[in-house]
Amino acid sequence: MNSVAAFTVLVLAVGLERVAELAVSRRNAAFSMARGGTECGRGHYPFMVALHTGLLAGALVEAWTRRPDTAALLAWAMFALVVAAQALRWWCIATLGRQWNTRVIVVPGAARVTGGPYRLLPHPNYVAVVVEGLALPLVHSAWVTAVVFTTLNGFLLVTRVRTEDAALTRLA
Repeated sequence: MNSVAAFTVLVLAVGLERVAELAVSRRNAAFSMARGGTECGRGHYPFMVALHTGLLAGALVEAWTRRPDTAALLAWAMFALVVAAQALRWWCIATLGRQWNTRVIVVPGAARVTGGPYRLLPHPNYVAVVVEGLALPLVHSAWVTAVVFTTLNGFLLVTRVRTEDAALTRLA
């Protein structure tokens, strides 16, 4: 298998992981809404979905059209970061349990989670997103995708973190 084909398999695997996340998110959203939850920050959600879809599509398009040479050391280092980002993301999901969601939903009376990675960082899931957004395209030297996603994601995260922080103060 050549490197671009192997990269395609990796991106498709990440895409399947995202589908699994959405299934967990939908289940958790229904659970939260049934308990009186309210959603905050709906306006930025479609942009977030488009941006994350664009990361996967952009990385594949760039790898297949540019066919860049990729140093093995860079590819393996970035692959290790992608795996670490996935592990961190699923640690966040496991720690938050039914409170984890791709949307920002506040349930009255729910306790703020401070264990797991949340005892170390206020927004560890976004650390995973930033690392993955940079590392995944660079597994196959798709640096344009890495730079564009990282830049746009930086703007999105400013809004997203403000939205989550405001929502979390409602839990206190």
